Amino acid sequence: MFIDEAKIFVAAGHGGRGCVSFRREKFVPKGGPDGGDGGKGGDVVLVADRNLTTLLDFRYRRRYQAGHGEHGRGSDQTGRDGAQCLIRVPVGTVVRDADSGDLLVDLVEHGQRYIAAHGGRGGRGNARFKSPTNQAPRYAEPGEAGEARWLTFELKLLADVGLIGLPNAGKSTLLSRISAARPKIAAYPFTTLIPQLGIVRLRDEHTCVVADIPGLIEGAHTGKGLGHQFLRHIERTRLLLHLVDVGVIDADPVANFEAINHELTAYAPALAEKPQLVVATKIDLPSAKQAWERFQSAMRSRGLRTLAISAVTGEGIGTLLDELHKALIS
Repeated sequence: MFIDEAKIFVAAGHGGRGCVSFRREKFVPKGGPDGGDGGKGGDVVLVADRNLTTLLDFRYRRRYQAGHGEHGRGSDQTGRDGAQCLIRVPVGTVVRDADSGDLLVDLVEHGQRYIAAHGGRGGRGNARFKSPTNQAPRYAEPGEAGEARWLTFELKLLADVGLIGLPNAGKSTLLSRISAARPKIAAYPFTTLIPQLGIVRLRDEHTCVVADIPGLIEGAHTGKGLGHQFLRHIERTRLLLHLVDVGVIDADPVANFEAINHELTAYAPALAEKPQLVVATKIDLPSAKQAWERFQSAMRSRGLRTLAISAVTGEGIGTLLDELHKALIS
């Protein structure tokens, strides 16, 4: 199951309290203070892990607690520090404070760490307070409380290319053609219900990662359809591959192209400004030839170069891969 949002509670450990103690040794009738310090509370640490692909684990466990520091003891013994709580999250996880919504960290590299909650400092024992004017202090500090907060996680996949288009535009079929990914393919809308990633081999042993998200519909930016909740997964991409079906009779490919771009702009203007490679799909269908010519002419008037492909027959796939190579590698 693919889960890309989660909310958890994290609590760091409390610091141990300092100790009030005095030396009690034979032949030392009035020994000085020897109370040790308390140990530091454990931190809650987030770690980005490339081996994870979903936030599913946080559906079953939502509270995380680090260890508390031990109290100080006599004979100047410092309490042991509390154990850290390590929480592994997928690479690409955006972490926010649940109450304020403030961005805390964007974990985009494997092994990257972030202390989500700091452990409390241990209290000082009475030996720390000895002075010429106070030879026998009878007090020590309590340990500080550890931080605690609610966090929200938002997973944004890391991909070079994002596939966009209306439902049933041929995105999943194309991904299965150019990569080893095997998304579900069927002749009805919203076959794709979760984002899919595929590694595509380009020229000169170069590769790129392509992300296929559920198809968008009009009003997606307001919550309609399925694609709106996955648009975040193409925010990090360098190039958008905009697929437009020209094989549907009585459809208007130009209007469909503009509708998708409107949704991108309404969701995030920066997303709409990403470079796009426009691809007419299903060119093998009998009804596609005339629609393709009209669509190509309309795109040319907008200064956009358009490719035509058939993911079923393989027509135009080589040219498409060459264009991807030029856009990403060259």
